[in-house]
Amino acid sequence: MDYIGHIKLVNGQVPSESLLLDEANIAASRRVDLHVQTHDDPVLKLCLWDQAASEFWKKFRASGGTARVVLVTTLNPKRYGVLSLSSMTPSRVFLDGDIQETRDYLGWLSLNQDVANRLNADVVVKPEPATLGELFSYMKRASAKVAWFECTAAIDNVVHGSKWYYIGCGDCHPKATKGPTTLLCRKCGKSEVVGVAQYLAKLSVYDHNDQAFFVLLGDAGEELTGKKAAELVESYYEANDGVGDDDIVPVPQVLIDTIGQTRTFIVKISTHNLDGKTQTLTVTKVLPLEAPAPKVKSGDEVDVELCNEREDLADESVKRAADGVGSEDAKRARCG
Repeated sequence: MDYIGHIKLVNGQVPSESLLLDEANIAASRRVDLHVQTHDDPVLKLCLWDQAASEFWKKFRASGGTARVVLVTTLNPKRYGVLSLSSMTPSRVFLDGDIQETRDYLGWLSLNQDVANRLNADVVVKPEPATLGELFSYMKRASAKVAWFECTAAIDNVVHGSKWYYIGCGDCHPKATKGPTTLLCRKCGKSEVVGVAQYLAKLSVYDHNDQAFFVLLGDAGEELTGKKAAELVESYYEANDGVGDDDIVPVPQVLIDTIGQTRTFIVKISTHNLDGKTQTLTVTKVLPLEAPAPKVKSGDEVDVELCNEREDLADESVKRAADGVGSEDAKRARCG
């Protein structure tokens, strides 16, 4: 099949004149990942490999990072958690003014900027729903790749005995490294950063048939509890003047209070899952609780109660957390 549409993201970044892509990484991986959209249709992931990736990169670089329309021929539709399109050996890549089809689409795009700009920079393709059992089965497939799924499960344990948070770079959030006198960030290259607590909590969850461990990462923790990790850590130290900086802050009550809740999680099947090193899954997002149906009170009164939900830490940080607490006793409490 052929595909034509406008480019939303290139390797996770919004196309612009200031876009900086890692050329060495593209050359080594021979891959470019695009998020694309045809008119007002759902956003799709388009994976360009080998010659198609090289052809796209040369043309995109020549455009100064501003190319908006892409047409790729001879694509193979696949499902890795979400529907995606993947290039093949015969695939050809055309941008903006290359051929009549791209020129026509570019004309449509210029007249429909409201559609083109409707989704912002953190646009993601809606993950495919999966049960815990289906996630485990997917990890065993020889063809499996890193993917995201939507999984609904009940929280049944919160793991105690290890840190439920990490100290991350205040700017870009990966784990900060202790230097002689300051905190360092390897990702953004700064030799002095402000450390901010980020969630890295381990939960035991279950559905009708299976049980699993989820690691709650970063913003997903705030989406679950309604509280920032930094706020909870700061509150603990303010209430306990005698504790040292290296003391383990106990799991906060707001996390324990989630035991018994059934929530919908966006989970990532990471490289360490596919390698068989651990079955602990990373939670990157927790969807909000749905509002209950309106309840009619006396007269005409209606009471509608509304229930108050980076990737790359760190897959390695998540793996270390999973390995470190794998043998810990989890505090078990069920709502009766």
